[in-house]
Amino acid sequence: MRSTRTLLALVYFSVFALSCKAPERTKEWWENAEFYQIYPRSFKDSDGDGLGDLNGITSKLQYLKDLGVKSAWISPIYKSPMFDMGYDVSDYMDIHPAYGTLEDFDNLISEANRLGLKILLDFVPNHSSDEHEWFVKSENREAGYEDYYIWDDGKIDPSDPNKRLPPSNWLSAFRGSGWKWSEKRKQFYYHCFTVKQPDLNFRNPLVVKEMEKVLTFWLERGVSGFRCDAVTNIYEKAPLDGVYLDEPENPDQPDPDDFDHLKHIYVLDQPESIEIVYQWRKILDEYREKNGGDQRILMIETGSPNSYSHQFYGNANTEGAQLPFNFNLIFKVDKTTDAQGLIEAIDTWLIGLPAGRTPNWVIGNHDNRRVPNRYGMERTDFMNMLGMILPGVSVTYQGDELGMVDGEVTWVETVDPMGCNTNSTVYDDYSRDPARTPFHWDSTYNAGFSTATKTWLPVASTYQTINVDVELNANGKSHLKIYKDLIKLRSKRVMRNGNYRYRENNNVFILKRFIPGEELVVLLGNMNDHNEYINLSEVDPSIPANLEILIVSMNSEKVVGTTLNTKSVLLKPSEAIVCGGTLAFYWR
Repeated sequence: MRSTRTLLALVYFSVFALSCKAPERTKEWWENAEFYQIYPRSFKDSDGDGLGDLNGITSKLQYLKDLGVKSAWISPIYKSPMFDMGYDVSDYMDIHPAYGTLEDFDNLISEANRLGLKILLDFVPNHSSDEHEWFVKSENREAGYEDYYIWDDGKIDPSDPNKRLPPSNWLSAFRGSGWKWSEKRKQFYYHCFTVKQPDLNFRNPLVVKEMEKVLTFWLERGVSGFRCDAVTNIYEKAPLDGVYLDEPENPDQPDPDDFDHLKHIYVLDQPESIEIVYQWRKILDEYREKNGGDQRILMIETGSPNSYSHQFYGNANTEGAQLPFNFNLIFKVDKTTDAQGLIEAIDTWLIGLPAGRTPNWVIGNHDNRRVPNRYGMERTDFMNMLGMILPGVSVTYQGDELGMVDGEVTWVETVDPMGCNTNSTVYDDYSRDPARTPFHWDSTYNAGFSTATKTWLPVASTYQTINVDVELNANGKSHLKIYKDLIKLRSKRVMRNGNYRYRENNNVFILKRFIPGEELVVLLGNMNDHNEYINLSEVDPSIPANLEILIVSMNSEKVVGTTLNTKSVLLKPSEAIVCGGTLAFYWR
C-alpha cells in the first residue's frame, strides 16, 4: 500500500504537469481572425451618386479598426454591367467606374496597411459577363477563344427540324433553362446563373491560365487573399459521347423552373472543382515564398454537403483552402431551432473537420435575410456570441454587428435578378435586396450613407434607431457595444488556444472554452420562450460555484462585472450571457 507521502507526491506531480504550458504553435494571422464582409454598393457613398464606392470604404476603415476585426472581404468591385450587382464581370483587372479607379483601390490598400487591416477580394471564376471580351470573341468563334465557354449545338426539335432544343434539362439558379441560344454563333451556351453570366469552360487550360493571371494581378496590388464565389459550380460533368446528360428530377420541388427541381449530380460538386482550388492555393503559397509577408488565404463559398465542402481544406499530401465557408448556422438554424438542433448544426461541421484545420462560423451574408429576421431580434446577440466564442474564425456581414434588419423594397424598386425573374406577387420570397439596403452610419439623411436624392436601394426605415452613432453612444448596452466586447474577449489566450465543449440542458445551450487550471469562458443561451432555471455546477461539475459576468445580451438584466452563482442561474426567454473564471484541473 502506497504511503500518504507518495500519494501526495503523485498528486503534486500531476498538478504540476497539468499546470505547465505546452509550447504553442505560432499561428498564421487568419486562424483566430474576425472577417468583415463589405458589400460595396451599400457601405459608404463618397461622391453623392447614391452608390457606395472605394473611397467611401477607405474613409470608414477606421471604423473596422475600432471594431477590432482583422480583415475585410469586399464583394466584387470589378468592371461590370451590374446585371447581378458585380458578379457578372466584364474585366477582371479593372475597377467598375462607379466604384472608382485602380488608383483608388491602391489608396484603399495603403490605408488598410497603415491601420493593420487585411483586404480580401471577391474572386468570381465560374462565369463572366456576356460583355466580357472573352465571351464576345468566343461567340464570334475567334481563334483561340472558341472553347472559353460551354457551347453545344443542342438537340433537333422533333416538331421542327430547323429548330434546336437545349442540350439537356439543366436549370439556372435564377429560374428556367440553364441554356441560352446564341443566334450569332448558332449554338447554346450554358449559364448556371443569369443569361448574362455564361459559365467559363475550365476544361480548357487557357481559361485556367487566365484565372491564374487574375489572382496574380491582385496579389501584386496588395490583397491578402480571396473569397472565391460559386466554386462548387466551376466544373460540370463532361459530356458522354458528346452528349450532356439530363439530371434526375427532385420530387420535393414540383416547380419545373425552380433550380431545386433537379438533383444536381452533373452541374455541382464535381471532383475537379476541388482540384482547381488546390492549384490556386499553390499559386498563393508560391507568391508568398517569392515575395515574403504574411500568408495569403482562400475563403471558398460552398453550400454543399459537408463531406464535399471539407475536401476543399486539402489532404495529407496537398494544401487546399484555409477556409471553406461553413454555412450550417445559416442553412440549418432559424428562429424555431432549439438547443439540440443548434448542437447538430455545429456537430455536422466539426465532427468531419480534417485534423489540424480551422473551423469558421458564418451567420449572415449578402445572399440571405438579415440575422434578426432569420433568428429573431431577441437572439441576435446570442448568435453573434456563438460565432465569436466557438473555436476558429468568425465572419460578419456588414450591419450584423448593429442588429440591422431587412429593408423594405417594393416590386418597382427591386433590382436583384432573383426577384426580378419572378413577379410582383412572389418576388419578396426570392429577392436578396432586403439584406443589401444601405448601411446605417447615423440618424441623418439617408442614414449617413449618401447625400444623394435617391439611393440605389431605399434606406431601411429603422435607420434612426439602429445605426453606428446611436449604438456607439448609447447610455448602456447596444448590439454594437456587445459585438466589440466579444472581439476583445477573443484576445484571451483561452479563446485562441483553449479547448471547447458544448451541450444543452432544458433547451439552454452551454458552450465552454477552457484551459485546465487556467482560464474558463462559458456562454449560456436560453432558447426557450419562457424563463429557465439551471444548476450549471450540476450540469458540469468542473465549473466553479461563482463566475464573473463578462457580457450580456440586450434582453438581459444581469450586470456585467457582478458574480453569477452557477448553482442557481435564472435565464429570461432568449437571454444570453458570457461568464469567465478559472477552471479546476478536473473537467469533462
